[in-house]
Amino acid sequence: MAVDPTRALVVGVDYGTLSGRAVVVRVADGAELGSAVYPYPHAVMDRVLTAGPAADAGSPVPLPPDWALQVPADYVDVLKIAVPAALREAGVDPADVIGIGTDFTACTMVPTTTDGTPLCELPEYADRPHAYIKLWKHHAAQPHADRINALAHERGESWITRYGGLISSEWEFAKGLQLLEEDREVYDATERWVEAADWIVWQLSGQYVRNACTAGYKGILQDGHYPSPEFLAALNPGFADFVADKLEHPIGQLGAAAGRLSAQAAGWTGLPEGIAVAVGNVDAHVTAPAANAVQPGQMVAIMGTSTCHVMNGSALHEVPGMCGVVQGGIVEGLYGYEAGQSGVGDIFGWFVEHGVPPIYHAEAMRRGESVHEYLTELAAQQAIGEHGLIALDWHSGNRSVLVDHELSGVVVGQTLATRPEDTYRALLEATAFGTRVIVESFQDSGVPVTEFVVAGGLLKNRLLMQIYSDVTRLPLSTIASEQGPALGSAIHAAVAAGAYPDVRTAAAAMGKVDRAVYQPIEENSRAYDALFAEYKTLHDYFGRGANDVMHRLRAIRRQATAQRPPEPGAAEPETPAADQEA
Repeated sequence: MAVDPTRALVVGVDYGTLSGRAVVVRVADGAELGSAVYPYPHAVMDRVLTAGPAADAGSPVPLPPDWALQVPADYVDVLKIAVPAALREAGVDPADVIGIGTDFTACTMVPTTTDGTPLCELPEYADRPHAYIKLWKHHAAQPHADRINALAHERGESWITRYGGLISSEWEFAKGLQLLEEDREVYDATERWVEAADWIVWQLSGQYVRNACTAGYKGILQDGHYPSPEFLAALNPGFADFVADKLEHPIGQLGAAAGRLSAQAAGWTGLPEGIAVAVGNVDAHVTAPAANAVQPGQMVAIMGTSTCHVMNGSALHEVPGMCGVVQGGIVEGLYGYEAGQSGVGDIFGWFVEHGVPPIYHAEAMRRGESVHEYLTELAAQQAIGEHGLIALDWHSGNRSVLVDHELSGVVVGQTLATRPEDTYRALLEATAFGTRVIVESFQDSGVPVTEFVVAGGLLKNRLLMQIYSDVTRLPLSTIASEQGPALGSAIHAAVAAGAYPDVRTAAAAMGKVDRAVYQPIEENSRAYDALFAEYKTLHDYFGRGANDVMHRLRAIRRQATAQRPPEPGAAEPETPAADQEA
């Protein structure tokens, strides 16, 4: 049946790190008519399990360092609460909705049975950390990623070059290997190792379809093949059948329909049963169409707690430290490239929470501002370099281009005269320097970057945006929507429902962007060139093996944590297998 876009509506649902957001969008022009947000009740579990019988009894299971877990029921509640609320705010007739699309943080993994039931929802596993969802920022599989990388290079595996020479601890295989070696019982009970992006589509449609985006970028699927059973067996004999037994499944292309909305999901959402459910996708990758930035050379940075950089290229190139390159990974017919920074907004938030004295909080409150706004105002009054600091933006590790989550944050140059606004500005600049490293890696590898397009909550910080333009020497455009990923998911829903022939066409009609809002200021850029040279010196010294102190400190921390006696009434924390061997 032909779709009339003048009346048709679609719903996009963006699953972020701490909440899910639904937006109702008009197919004809991308107008956003209503939205709603639902914060996950369990948020991110990174110290103890706040779910399960032990937590209910007041003795939550402790978690080792670098863990980050979530509860799948929180995701379903987004459908039950945020989608109906968005429809109410929009004041529309749900009967006009023709499709729903979703996106997720990635790589976020759900261990399930064959029917999609998460293992943490089975009573026998409800207090087992490995039975819960491993969020993208779960970095405890770094030793396993290191082994995968070392073996891939030793064997000359061709796929490793598609990921800049290194795969991440955040991804499917590293997390799967950690599961095998740390909780074999849960590993054996895992019948499907599912990206959350695909699991939520499974809940909506009753159909399990692996999306091409996460399969390619996070699941090491290249040219139709995963790593071989022989490679996996060399890592651990018990891992040989990981792909065949738990991972391999039909692949859905981006913008296609994974299935139709089930009666159960229609009841949850208030949407018509049988409408199109788009193949799942990743929050960053759906944002490129939302910003109508799908042409080669347009790098889209989705800046929030972390930053993901995505862009299209017309040819295949190998970029050191990239997160991956996948044909059709963003839009059909082009090579989609990805890179990223593991911590950006998280770093600013950490500093405000733990590094700013009460007098600043009080002054911000008196002014009716957030502490971030107050520090930004103070920092904006400084000349470039006035604070005398250089920071490394590795508080949550380095995703690109070093791909090492054992790295940690550094601030050099502090004195007794250093004030919070000095450090805050240095951290802002550090994230811009990290982005410049990524941009230059692409440029040097034959993938030109001609425009920098920003989406996400951090684009509201005008000082930060100007710093990025000055540091990268690129014009900076901004998405003209506060709901970038959700809008992008809605665009994919429109294509899945047949309103547009492909994602590029839909992006041109529904995407929103303000071009070249910020231009590099030559005087500023010259000043930042000098500071960037110092950043690169520290970057290579600590990140490329000249001084391994950050890795040694991580090992000391893990050992100390493992030796610490548990609190009364708390379960013994699991000790990673790699630490046991050490």
